[in-house]
Amino acid sequence: MNDKQLLRDTKPNDDQTKAKLENHGKVEAGDVAQRSDHQSQLDGPGALRPTRLYKRRWMIVLLFSSYSLSNSFQWIQYGIISNIFMKFYKVDAFTIDWMSMIYMLTYIPFIFPVTWLLDKKGLRVIALMATALNCAGTWIKVASVKPNLFAVTFLGQFCCSFAQVFILGMPSRIASVWFGSKEVSTACSIGVFGNQLGIAIGFLVPPMLVPNVDDMDQLAHHISIMFYITAGVATFLFIVVIFVFQEQPKLPPTQAQATARSIPPEQYSYTASIRRLLHNRPFILLIITYGLNTGCFYAVSTLLNRMIIYHYPGEEVNAGKIGLTIVIAGMVGSLICGIWLDRTKTYKQTTLAVYFMSLVGMIVYAATLSLGHLWVVFITAGALGFFMTGYLPLGFEFAVELTYPESEGTSSGLLNCSAQVFGIIFTICQGKIIDNFGTLAGNIFLCVFLLIGTIMTGFIKSDLRRQQANLLAKAAGPSDCHSGSLAAPSVIKEARL
Repeated sequence: MNDKQLLRDTKPNDDQTKAKLENHGKVEAGDVAQRSDHQSQLDGPGALRPTRLYKRRWMIVLLFSSYSLSNSFQWIQYGIISNIFMKFYKVDAFTIDWMSMIYMLTYIPFIFPVTWLLDKKGLRVIALMATALNCAGTWIKVASVKPNLFAVTFLGQFCCSFAQVFILGMPSRIASVWFGSKEVSTACSIGVFGNQLGIAIGFLVPPMLVPNVDDMDQLAHHISIMFYITAGVATFLFIVVIFVFQEQPKLPPTQAQATARSIPPEQYSYTASIRRLLHNRPFILLIITYGLNTGCFYAVSTLLNRMIIYHYPGEEVNAGKIGLTIVIAGMVGSLICGIWLDRTKTYKQTTLAVYFMSLVGMIVYAATLSLGHLWVVFITAGALGFFMTGYLPLGFEFAVELTYPESEGTSSGLLNCSAQVFGIIFTICQGKIIDNFGTLAGNIFLCVFLLIGTIMTGFIKSDLRRQQANLLAKAAGPSDCHSGSLAAPSVIKEARL
């Protein structure tokens, strides 16, 4: 059964149900929510609960995007001018590659305690931890601008990579906690948008701020300017989060979120949730395919400077601009995909189509990189980024659908953990292949795994549990609450068996 059929089968179609839905619609905007006496009397395990959308939801997701931007900028700021940092700190290329790969490695052991903390303490504590660690890392880097202090700058990068663990899994959680069912995918795309924009700026700004000069004192001055700017932005965002970031709205935005909130804490077990997720076969397939696709993106981003300089010596600035093109195109792709999902709910079809086009884009990029025309590389890299980066929010939202009512932070965390593992493997392997056999062989290596991921995506069973919960809860209606029509809770019960 495909996504459209599923939604059609669960969609209420009689006049009585439509009338009930009209009488229990959401209240748009506003900051104070009042529950009527009639609604209070209807509270129960099968009743429609009051829901509301708040204007401040946009401020929350934009603030998250901003500090995610600050963190992701630092992921790529060393790699995109790797030859310059190699000269300044007197280290080899593989060591500089680890300045990006430490982001991936740190994520793997810490994701489970962080998602546990997210479930226990909520979004605000996670946001404060993320911005505090990110801020600390930037100031450590400020103190590392001497050729003999590579260990210090690596420590600063480690702090920022630790902050990333508190960031990557949050877009789908913020979208579910704050946004309505018709905008949740768009909100998730906006959350991912900030991360992508940070990477884009990380590609563009370092080559402009840190020119390839031979004077070490002058080079240290340029690096110091970049680090001070980064620290200033991170500090400002930390302060804003302290005073502005809010845990959750007073009333939930959807019936699915209202039902998830109603689960007593004593009935929730983090380890049991992990076990349920690992026994969810469609989700396991998605974990693998998401890791393959995103791991390829990480490898291409980390090694982009090396690939461009290999064919176009002295083009560090253009290497950064090509990286910018990849991510900007991906941001457009992410927003388009998010809006498309909110309108169509065709999660599997869209994910499969974008995955296949990522494979096509990678093949075209690999075939044209060595032609000697930079303008061609800009076009093919942009096409690759549109689909490969545009896939990121698709994976998050598809995972939430497949795993509802489990925590969005946990499902997203497992996806990102897979991405980090494959990212490290692909970055190391592709780097060694490029060194020994050239860029074409290295990119073909990635194409093989994207082909495998495309085939596996086709085998993912589409089970839109969150959509079912929203539609069935509304279809049940308040008058059914005493007749055994427990729509949304029944979806939860089935999901946990």
